[in-house]
Amino acid sequence: MESPEVSFRVSKDDLAHAVSWVARSLPNRAAQPVLRAIVINADDNGLEFAGFDYEVSTKVRISAEVLNPGRIAVAGKLIAEITNTLPNKPVDINVEGSKVYVRCGSSRFELPLIPLDDYPQLPKFPDVTGHIDPQLFVRASAQVASAAGRDDTLPMLTGVSMEITGSQLRLVATDRFRLAIRNVEWQPVSQDVAAKLLIPAKTLVENTRSLDSHLTDPVEIAVGTGDNIGKDGLFGIRTQNRETTTRMLDAEFPNIQPLLPKFHNALATVDISRLQEAIRRVSLVTERNSQIRMRFSAEELVLSAGGSDAGHAEETLPCHFEGRDELTIAFNPSYLKDGLSVIDTERVVFGFVESSRPAILVPDLPELPEPSEDGTYVMPETDFLYLLMPVRLPG
Repeated sequence: MESPEVSFRVSKDDLAHAVSWVARSLPNRAAQPVLRAIVINADDNGLEFAGFDYEVSTKVRISAEVLNPGRIAVAGKLIAEITNTLPNKPVDINVEGSKVYVRCGSSRFELPLIPLDDYPQLPKFPDVTGHIDPQLFVRASAQVASAAGRDDTLPMLTGVSMEITGSQLRLVATDRFRLAIRNVEWQPVSQDVAAKLLIPAKTLVENTRSLDSHLTDPVEIAVGTGDNIGKDGLFGIRTQNRETTTRMLDAEFPNIQPLLPKFHNALATVDISRLQEAIRRVSLVTERNSQIRMRFSAEELVLSAGGSDAGHAEETLPCHFEGRDELTIAFNPSYLKDGLSVIDTERVVFGFVESSRPAILVPDLPELPEPSEDGTYVMPETDFLYLLMPVRLPG
């Protein structure tokens, strides 16, 4: 029930962290103004802050000195901005009539209460399916989401596919021009768990980025258990005092297996930082981010771009290249940089079939595979793979 006399005192830092975390998921524009609210529930256990826009729900609990318990709602992003600017002193919040008063040191704010009559009921948090290391989860999600699509007319491409098979998680995303795959281990509540889920990439990245970088306890992933896995359409994440749910995408993720090359005619290994810097310089003369050409030969890589009114740029880098003939291939420079930025080794290994076929990028290998009798190479299994479609070379 909404209380007309709610009052409590809370640490400024605890309050600021809680409302900022909830407010980040609230819509800037909402069909229903009530969805812009943060709901504050004050009880004997402290304060609970919650937000919900029918797609994403967030909930966080902190300790506080509650004088009068009750449930109220205020504009979420506004109170987040206010608390971030307050001095480092205790914050007193109390309700008088239809107003919420926020006092901290010599600062005083008066905010209107938002009626809770039309506020939707928050979804029930699903049963926990398993646990994963927080930093591994953050990194894996970011690596894969880099290849997700942003075109809402193709919803199946805006998500991250999560395939659960026992203790293995496989994350995949593609926008048709690039593809990222990350395999990780986790601790399921049951070893026979199996599911295929499709999670909005943007929300997954935002949720994982908000995890405390000092968090050491495993993250709980909740999509149900037994025969009910994924049945309610919610993907839940819980850490310590925070939990969030996201409505999963009701779409069929494409079959990516035919895109993956079974063999390669050439391999190349290049230093990532040097390659990134060279791409940044050479791509300055690309028109509308069109293409950057890469010519691989025995001991060097030549990057080039331009050639019209925008000018021409060229740079040579050392590389290790294995193949019967030198190879020239072209890529969208932004997509190439995105792939390089999510590889965690100092060097990247490229695998090529031919200049018109997709290439793959994987983290550096202890040693490159030996060629088979027909001169082709089979890339060993890696935890991460980034596949990139080439740009057609002129003439």
